[in-house]
Amino acid sequence: MTAAAIRTWDLCRSYGTYQALTKLSLEVPRGEVFGLLGHNGAGKTTTVNLLTTLLEPTSGRAEIGGRNTVNDAASVRRSIGYLPENVQFYDSLTLMENLRFFGRLSGIRKPDARIADVLRFLDFTGHENQRLGTFSKGMRQRVGIAQAILHDPSVLFLDEPTSGLDPEGVRILRETIVRLNQEYGMTVFMNTHLLTEVTKTCTSIGILNHGHLVHHDTLVNTLASFPEEESLEAIYFQLDPAVAP
Repeated sequence: MTAAAIRTWDLCRSYGTYQALTKLSLEVPRGEVFGLLGHNGAGKTTTVNLLTTLLEPTSGRAEIGGRNTVNDAASVRRSIGYLPENVQFYDSLTLMENLRFFGRLSGIRKPDARIADVLRFLDFTGHENQRLGTFSKGMRQRVGIAQAILHDPSVLFLDEPTSGLDPEGVRILRETIVRLNQEYGMTVFMNTHLLTEVTKTCTSIGILNHGHLVHHDTLVNTLASFPEEESLEAIYFQLDPAVAP
């Protein structure tokens, strides 16, 4: 049996007496573009931090490609890419210098050829000698994706990837996600508030409500289950009463 890309069993995370995530049991098959939705404070970023080994669970367990995120954390990190909401780079260094640094951190001994391939894939050549401090938010986001996929991960995590982007930046990001999934076969797991983007990029969704997973299904099945509703937004308000208008 082929291992799922992402699987959790009763995954919990608490901060003192506050329960941020409660018994999350989730399976994301390989090749999916999975969108995790929920109100602010629902537990979305906590979930990503647990799956990317930045946090350890209070209880329960998670696996990425069959590897335990606690007992085999180093192996998990080698198999995933991660783009946080606020990408941090060395602004005084050029694009090439930043990507060389991150490439070597990822274990790529001679990263220049791989960097060139990734920049061509992202249609982002011509900026190699430009300092990151001069880049716009959209340009920095593309650099963030470049560093996240330099080592050719099997799973890519995106935490609110459209935050602060203008419509053109959102369009470019959407097209990049679809291409990574379709051309590279990459599994993508993203948190987002833009429901219109979910309908254009995601193949399956999950909804968190105060740390509890209240819905998980393919996008097609979700839309078909609510034939009377005209949009995913209307369905979302039904499934997550915490955000109902």
